[in-house]
Amino acid sequence: MPSSPLLPALLLAVAVIPGATAQQRPTATPTRDVSVTYRATGEAGAVGEMRMSWLPARNLMRVDMAGGLGWMLVDVQAGTAFMVMDAQRMILNLPAGQIPPGGMAPSQTARFTREGPARITNLDCVNWRVEDGGETARVCLTNEGVMLRAESLGSQAASRGTLEATAVSFGAQDPSRFQRPTGYQSLQMPGGMPPGGAQGMPRGTALPPPGVTVPAR
Repeated sequence: MPSSPLLPALLLAVAVIPGATAQQRPTATPTRDVSVTYRATGEAGAVGEMRMSWLPARNLMRVDMAGGLGWMLVDVQAGTAFMVMDAQRMILNLPAGQIPPGGMAPSQTARFTREGPARITNLDCVNWRVEDGGETARVCLTNEGVMLRAESLGSQAASRGTLEATAVSFGAQDPSRFQRPTGYQSLQMPGGMPPGGAQGMPRGTALPPPGVTVPAR
């Protein structure tokens, strides 16, 4: 089993309300079907690519992880998730309550500060500085809620990481890719077991959220 099998890629894009200020709350998740490929970089350099796909009509997010570690399905509204390792025909269920309902949305005290526009993969986005729970990050978000870049601004090397979109594909997602496989062994991850060890991004922003490490190749 990989050393960090659970939640190594739990990105959650946040959609910025047009004209939002630091005191206003962003909405969560992309507003239409989309699949985004990201290049993940840790303190030691590139660690591979991962893909995130959203099915907003059902509040579902699929994360295909770097290094072929498997894929994860998150029910954003219910706050539930499981990870699938096809090679082992195994499903790891995340303990109930580990993902807050709303899909790891930023806390009520999170502060969003608009920094300015950018353009990534031929798409316009806005850079936002996010401060939450003692962690700080910068995320670049489109007006449809798609995250194109995220970086930790933490002072500790172990907490630093960057994700940047290399390809964005809008269009209807195949619902069959957002279903629990049948015939796989289903295991429960013990409650209170941290999915990784690194702190870095505030909740609701990007890889890695608190307690999640970027997977090595």
